Amino acid sequence: MTDTTNETRPPLRVESTDGVTIALHDLGGSGPDLVVCHATGFHGRTYLPMARALIDHHRVWAIDFRGHGRSTPPENSDFAWRGMAADLLACIDAIGASSVAAFGHSLGGAATMLAEVTRPGVISAAYLYEPIVFPKEYLVGRTENPMSGPARRRRGSFGSKAEALMRYAGRPPLSVLRADALAAYVDGGFDELEDGSVRLSCLPEHEARTFECEEKMTLDRIEGLTLPVTVGAGLVGGDPNPAVFAPMIVDVLQNGRLLEYEHLGHFGPLEAPERVAADVLEAVAATAAVSGDG
Repeated sequence: MTDTTNETRPPLRVESTDGVTIALHDLGGSGPDLVVCHATGFHGRTYLPMARALIDHHRVWAIDFRGHGRSTPPENSDFAWRGMAADLLACIDAIGASSVAAFGHSLGGAATMLAEVTRPGVISAAYLYEPIVFPKEYLVGRTENPMSGPARRRRGSFGSKAEALMRYAGRPPLSVLRADALAAYVDGGFDELEDGSVRLSCLPEHEARTFECEEKMTLDRIEGLTLPVTVGAGLVGGDPNPAVFAPMIVDVLQNGRLLEYEHLGHFGPLEAPERVAADVLEAVAATAAVSGDG
């Protein structure tokens, strides 16, 4: 029977750079350590439905990046992605592991590779779903990130978590999330206020700044990276559509592999958690078999 006893345990508090304190969630399980790295605007516990399919094979941890979930924002208000990599490295040190397997979604995928670039060997294998890694020329001449405006205009508060859940379930883009993933997002993504109302833990301004920060991952920074990486991409496109960069990412990696999902979009791990979890396990197990660790 799957052990879910750690799901309600308070997160560990981990000191990172820029005065940030990171929330690191121990989701339980046994086996080699695997860290879940979330997408912009989400938090680690959003991925509980996927984690439940991983804990029979791994000790699963989930990070809240700076300014997200239960983690504090940087004192200097700089949301450059090198800070997200620093958050991940600080959490790996807190776990006490020399290296971990990693799952990364969108921003979390970029942060995973940036952590590996910063400290080679710290990630043993990775499954990254639509990591945000651009061709360098894609960023030339861009005056505004298309995601920052909508993020900044997000409704930041609701009368209750139940009200927030009902609103998100009834309209895109979050309506595509499976019900339990959406519930996990709402449960861990709001702060309760004294008057009984709730406010987004990741403030709309912080989400916007994460999208529009100047320092991002580009293909030239990961070219030749030897880390075994499986890149997942949904074929149900949006606008913008990060999936278009997935084949380019695989092409510049020495040990890259592409998996495409016909019926999933950018939120794939939250649309079909068990399906993606099975591919995460396969990707990590294949690397362990090659290295002789499993």
